[in-house]
Amino acid sequence: QVQLVETGGGLVQAGGSLRLSCAASGRTFSYNAMGWFRQAPGKEREFVAAISWSGGNTACTDSLKGRFTISRDNAKNTAYLQMSNLKPEDTAVYYCAARLVTIPTMIPRDYDYWGQGTQVTVSS
Repeated sequence: QVQLVETGGGLVQAGGSLRLSCAASGRTFSYNAMGWFRQAPGKEREFVAAISWSGGNTACTDSLKGRFTISRDNAKNTAYLQMSNLKPEDTAVYYCAARLVTIPTMIPRDYDYWGQGTQVTVSS
Protein backbone atom coordinates (compact mmCIF):
# COMPACT_ATOMS: atom_id res chain seq x y z
CA GLN A 1 0.00 0.00 0.00
CA VAL A 2 1.06 3.57 -0.67
CA GLN A 3 -0.57 6.47 1.13
CA LEU A 4 -0.45 9.86 -0.55
CA VAL A 5 -1.21 13.23 1.04
CA GLU A 6 -1.29 16.42 -1.02
CA THR A 7 -0.67 19.83 0.50
CA GLY A 8 -0.01 23.32 -0.74
CA GLY A 9 -3.28 24.21 -2.39
CA GLY A 10 -5.14 27.41 -1.70
CA LEU A 11 -6.46 30.65 -3.10
CA VAL A 12 -4.12 32.70 -5.27
CA GLN A 13 -4.52 35.63 -7.62
CA ALA A 14 -3.98 35.23 -11.33
CA GLY A 15 -0.29 35.46 -12.12
CA GLY A 16 0.70 34.00 -8.78
CA SER A 17 2.49 30.77 -7.93
CA LEU A 18 1.92 27.72 -5.77
CA ARG A 19 3.92 24.62 -5.03
CA LEU A 20 1.98 21.46 -4.32
CA SER A 21 3.57 18.65 -2.35
CA CYS A 22 2.65 14.98 -2.30
CA ALA A 23 4.01 13.07 0.66
CA ALA A 24 4.11 9.30 0.27
CA SER A 25 4.28 6.64 2.93
CA GLY A 26 3.99 2.88 2.98
CA ARG A 27 5.73 0.96 0.22
CA THR A 28 9.13 2.10 -1.01
CA PHE A 29 8.59 5.44 -2.71
CA SER A 30 11.61 5.44 -4.93
CA TYR A 31 10.30 2.77 -7.30
CA ASN A 32 7.00 4.48 -7.95
CA ALA A 33 6.33 6.68 -10.92
CA MET A 34 4.30 9.67 -9.81
CA GLY A 35 1.72 11.77 -11.56
CA TRP A 36 -0.32 14.89 -10.99
CA PHE A 37 -3.85 15.20 -12.32
CA ARG A 38 -6.56 17.79 -11.87
CA GLN A 39 -10.31 17.91 -12.03
CA ALA A 40 -12.39 21.03 -12.41
CA PRO A 41 -16.12 21.08 -11.57
CA GLY A 42 -18.14 19.36 -14.27
CA LYS A 43 -15.05 18.16 -16.11
CA GLU A 44 -13.16 14.91 -16.36
CA ARG A 45 -9.92 14.33 -14.52
CA GLU A 46 -7.05 15.41 -16.74
CA PHE A 47 -3.34 14.74 -16.82
CA VAL A 48 -1.02 17.48 -15.63
CA ALA A 49 2.47 16.03 -15.25
CA ALA A 50 4.32 12.83 -14.42
CA ILE A 51 7.79 11.77 -13.36
CA SER A 52 9.73 8.52 -13.35
CA TRP A 53 11.13 6.99 -10.19
CA SER A 54 14.59 8.38 -10.90
CA GLY A 55 13.30 11.81 -11.83
CA GLY A 56 15.09 11.56 -15.15
CA ASN A 57 11.95 11.19 -17.23
CA THR A 58 9.22 13.80 -16.94
CA ALA A 59 6.18 14.70 -18.96
CA CYS A 60 3.79 17.63 -18.87
CA THR A 61 0.66 18.33 -20.81
CA ASP A 62 1.51 20.66 -23.68
CA SER A 63 -0.77 23.51 -22.62
CA LEU A 64 0.96 23.74 -19.22
CA LYS A 65 4.57 23.50 -20.31
CA GLY A 66 6.56 26.48 -19.22
CA ARG A 67 4.26 27.15 -16.26
CA PHE A 68 4.10 23.81 -14.43
CA THR A 69 7.08 21.70 -13.36
CA ILE A 70 7.09 18.33 -11.66
CA SER A 71 9.93 17.13 -9.46
CA ARG A 72 10.57 14.68 -6.66
CA ASP A 73 12.84 14.14 -3.69
CA ASN A 74 13.08 10.44 -2.98
CA ALA A 75 14.97 11.06 0.25
CA LYS A 76 11.88 12.88 1.52
CA ASN A 77 9.36 10.56 -0.16
CA THR A 78 7.78 13.63 -1.70
CA ALA A 79 6.76 14.73 -5.17
CA TYR A 80 6.17 18.35 -6.09
CA LEU A 81 4.25 20.37 -8.63
CA GLN A 82 5.52 23.90 -9.06
CA MET A 83 2.89 26.10 -10.69
CA SER A 84 3.59 29.62 -11.87
CA ASN A 85 1.71 32.35 -13.74
CA LEU A 86 -1.51 30.74 -12.60
CA LYS A 87 -4.71 31.45 -14.50
CA PRO A 88 -8.36 31.19 -13.44
CA GLU A 89 -8.73 28.16 -15.72
CA ASP A 90 -6.18 26.34 -13.53
CA THR A 91 -8.78 26.23 -10.77
CA ALA A 92 -9.37 22.58 -9.88
CA VAL A 93 -8.77 19.88 -7.34
CA TYR A 94 -5.25 18.59 -7.86
CA TYR A 95 -4.49 14.94 -7.19
CA CYS A 96 -1.23 13.10 -6.99
CA ALA A 97 -1.03 9.46 -7.92
CA ALA A 98 1.51 6.66 -7.77
CA ARG A 99 2.16 3.63 -9.92
CA LEU A 100 3.65 0.36 -8.78
CA VAL A 101 6.15 0.57 -11.63
CA THR A 102 8.87 3.05 -12.45
CA ILE A 103 7.56 4.39 -15.77
CA PRO A 104 5.06 7.26 -15.71
CA THR A 105 2.06 7.55 -18.00
CA MET A 106 -0.62 10.15 -18.73
CA ILE A 107 -3.53 7.77 -18.20
CA PRO A 108 -5.34 7.93 -14.85
CA ARG A 109 -6.31 4.25 -14.84
CA ASP A 110 -2.63 3.27 -15.00
CA TYR A 111 -2.11 4.62 -11.49
CA ASP A 112 -2.59 2.39 -8.49
CA TYR A 113 -2.83 4.85 -5.62
CA TRP A 114 -4.37 8.30 -5.29
CA GLY A 115 -4.35 11.07 -2.76
CA GLN A 116 -7.46 12.87 -1.56
CA GLY A 117 -6.67 15.99 -3.55
CA THR A 118 -5.98 19.61 -2.73
CA GLN A 119 -8.05 22.54 -3.95
CA VAL A 120 -6.39 25.23 -6.05
CA THR A 121 -8.47 28.34 -6.73
CA VAL A 122 -7.14 31.12 -8.94
CA SER A 123 -8.99 34.42 -8.80
CA SER A 124 -9.02 36.89 -11.68
